[in-house]
Amino acid sequence: MQTMMMRLARFMAILGGIVLSALILLTCVSILGRSLNGILHGDLLQGIMPGIADWLIAAGVGPVNGDFELVEAGVAFAIFAFIPLCHLTGGHAAVDIFANMLPRWFNRVLTPVIEIVFAAVLILIAWRLFDGMTSKMRYGETTFLIQFPIWWAYAASLFGAVISAIVGVYVAAMRILEAVSGREMLRVQGEGGQ
Repeated sequence: MQTMMMRLARFMAILGGIVLSALILLTCVSILGRSLNGILHGDLLQGIMPGIADWLIAAGVGPVNGDFELVEAGVAFAIFAFIPLCHLTGGHAAVDIFANMLPRWFNRVLTPVIEIVFAAVLILIAWRLFDGMTSKMRYGETTFLIQFPIWWAYAASLFGAVISAIVGVYVAAMRILEAVSGREMLRVQGEGGQ
């Protein structure tokens, strides 16, 4: 089961990386287009080569229309795509100052409780995203500039949130089994894990 969860988490991380890379490229193209558009409208090029400058402006040299709408939707998905691998490998930030002062037996009890709460929060987020998605579908809301349906972004984020919730439940179950059995079943990165 751990191998399957790791494969699922890695697949999501790769998918999130692809989306994030595409968003970086989109942002760079948009910034370059915005800068070139400003230069083409500037007095220097309008004075030296007004015909070429106007032709390039008419050809569409400028920022990508709706770039921030696409970035907003894509980043939301990417965040949820990275959570499963981060959670499965123990990559979350942790402040162990308080926990290190507690007895070992207390930490064995505390860890599953934290994982259960985290899994519950991930389930809650997925449920609210589903509710928001159905609401956006019902009312037919679209983005302002490029008019793509907002529910698409919710659906993409929901996909990542559901996978995150599945991994969260798995990690919580493993931590409960560890607490009950006293054996390590799920190794994290900082403890010699994968």
